[in-house]
Amino acid sequence: MITHKWNVDNVDNLAGNQAIQEAAMWIREGEVIAFPTETVYGLGADACSNDAIEKIFSAKGRPSDNPLIVHISRLEQLKQAASTWERTAESLMNAFWPGPLTIVLPKSDAIAERTTARLATVGVRMPDHPIALALIDAAGFPLAAPSANRSGKPSPTRGEHVYRDLNGRIKGIIDGGKTGVGLESTVVEVIGETVTILRPGGITKAQLENVVDHVEWDRALLEEKQVPKSPGMKYTHYAPDAPLYLVDGERDFFQGVINQHQSEGKKVGILVSDELADQLTADEVRRVGSNQRIDWIAQQIYHQLRSFDDTTTEVILAEIYPDEGIGEALMNRLLKAAGNKVLTQE
Repeated sequence: MITHKWNVDNVDNLAGNQAIQEAAMWIREGEVIAFPTETVYGLGADACSNDAIEKIFSAKGRPSDNPLIVHISRLEQLKQAASTWERTAESLMNAFWPGPLTIVLPKSDAIAERTTARLATVGVRMPDHPIALALIDAAGFPLAAPSANRSGKPSPTRGEHVYRDLNGRIKGIIDGGKTGVGLESTVVEVIGETVTILRPGGITKAQLENVVDHVEWDRALLEEKQVPKSPGMKYTHYAPDAPLYLVDGERDFFQGVINQHQSEGKKVGILVSDELADQLTADEVRRVGSNQRIDWIAQQIYHQLRSFDDTTTEVILAEIYPDEGIGEALMNRLLKAAGNKVLTQE
C-alpha cells in the first residue's frame, strides 16, 4: 500500500506546508513521491541518485533505455542539471519557463547515469505548478519526474489515476486535484540557432516560432530503431486496456464501424467530441468537449481513455482532430495509444 497520501489544495504558503515538507523529506531519503504538474502527474526522485532513479524504473515497469526528464524550480538549479546551454535555449527558457517545455541539453556530471539512460544529454524543464515548484525547492535538488503511471498506460491527470496504477509501488502521493494542460511537455533539442521538436506537447510549434526563427520536426527520431533522446519517442504509450482505433470519416462511416463491431458481438466504446456524440449510438460514450476547443479535449483525453478500463468495453473508437496547435500533441498521443491504427473512409 502507498503509505503516505497528502491532499494539498491550498496554494498559500506552500513553502511552509507540512505535506510538502514531509514529501520532500522522503525524497531526500531516496524514496519516490508522485506530485502534480501543470501537464500530468509526475513521479519524483533525486535526479542525482542512481538508486533513487532505479525505484522509478521499477515502479513504472519502464524500459531502462528510456531517459527521464529532470525538473527544476529555479534557474539557479539549471547548473546542477546541465553543463552548458546555447543562447537560443536561454531565449526559450525566458519565454516558456515555468511551463510545459523540456529542453534537451548536455548533462552535468551530477545527474545520475540512470536518469539519462547513459546519454550525454538530459531533458530539463521548470514546471508551472505551485506544488511542483514548492516540492522541488523543499527537496533542495532537481527531481527526475516521468509521468506517474505504469509504463504504456495513459498518463495520470488526477491523483486517483496514480493510486490505481502505482499503489504499493511508491512511497506517497501529493494529490493536488486535476492537472491543467492534460498532455505532457513539448520536448526540443537546440543546436546553434535551430530548434528541433522531438515530442509535441503543451507548447506548440507556432509558439516556438514566435521566439526563434528556425523550428523543425525531427521525424527520424520517432522511429523505434533510433536511440531515444527524450521520453515518448520509442515505446507504445497512453494505451487503455481495450484496443483503440482512430476513425477518419464522416458520421455514417463512423456509425458503420460501430455497427460492424457490434455485429461481431463486441461491446463498443466511443471517444468523441460533443458534436459527434449527439450523432452516434454505441455501448459506451465518452464526451471530451466541443471540437471547437481542442485545448479542452486535450485536458480530458487521458481521463476519458482510462474510464473505459472500468467498463466491459471490448473495442474503443476515437475521433480524429486537426493536427494544428495543441492538436499536434493530441493527435500524437492518440496515434500512439492506438498503435497507429486508423480506419479511413474510402
